[in-house]
Amino acid sequence: MLDNLDTIAKYDNHNALGVIAGQPEQLKHACELPKREWGEVRQVVLAGMGGSALAAQFLSNWLGSRLPVPLIIVRDYDLPEYIGPETLVIASSYSGNTEETRAALAEARKRGAQIAVLTSGGQMEEQAEAHDLELLETPSGLQPRLAVLYSVRAIAQLLEAVGLAEHLVVELESGADWMMEQLPVWLADSPTSGNLAKQIAERLLGFTVIIYGGPALAMPTMKWKIDINENAKNLAFFNVLPEFDHNEFIGWANPVDKAVRVVELQSSLDRPRINQRFELSNRLLSGSMPEPIIVEAQGTTRLQQMLWTIILGDFVSAYLAFLNGIDPTPVDLVEKLKKELG
Repeated sequence: MLDNLDTIAKYDNHNALGVIAGQPEQLKHACELPKREWGEVRQVVLAGMGGSALAAQFLSNWLGSRLPVPLIIVRDYDLPEYIGPETLVIASSYSGNTEETRAALAEARKRGAQIAVLTSGGQMEEQAEAHDLELLETPSGLQPRLAVLYSVRAIAQLLEAVGLAEHLVVELESGADWMMEQLPVWLADSPTSGNLAKQIAERLLGFTVIIYGGPALAMPTMKWKIDINENAKNLAFFNVLPEFDHNEFIGWANPVDKAVRVVELQSSLDRPRINQRFELSNRLLSGSMPEPIIVEAQGTTRLQQMLWTIILGDFVSAYLAFLNGIDPTPVDLVEKLKKELG
């Protein structure tokens, strides 16, 4: 089925595959940042929900100890009590209308925090303009989960402007060029016989999916879960090693229903002990946990491996959506929930 382009076109009514394939180019989209005097920044807090929080997760996973201050993600209405004038708050909502993030933005203003608004429009763009807040504007018209790299680029520019990092934009643009060379093998016109994304999607059809990864791929592991939920409308869960071995590992002690598939995202850049944990966990759980689909991330740097794994997961989830007979792009149930909340 996945090699029938007419069948794919039947379900891909919003060009999800085209958007997925174009994601690396998002890392080259420069935001216009007016020169602004920034005060001392002791911590960076990103307030955002769903896909609008993923860019901070990406940067945290990618940069790790390279950032001289903590990067904290708040997925809630309320901000921590310590936030004040020495905190840089990034209020991130792709639509600009997310109620939790709007509440956090109002709280940040009351606390006198330094503020940047990351959005493609909506009420938060209006707030930024009305109160002379730094506005990081991204292109509109996409689902937030497929616009993450726009936000990664915008936040990277902001971190450089504030003086918290150097050379991030150059590294991202180089990573984008490398990634564009890798992804043609996952496109719709690439046959299943040589297309890893299609192969994995076919193995996941009809199953609840559980994704495991190590620290080097923590954010991509979460992104796979989100994409399978939202694109394929398929139940999925995730966890990260070594935490997995301290609790969830035991949950597999009794054989589970066969309607589960396990995917492991493994990186050569993790500590050797992490890869040893994968190997030992799989051996000890043989016969009770389904044999995992092991995906070995390609690339020589953490940025390359993260991009490769994320975009592979995007393609997998889109192909799984087609196998499920649905359009990957709309999230009607989420929109219904928002409407019910008013």
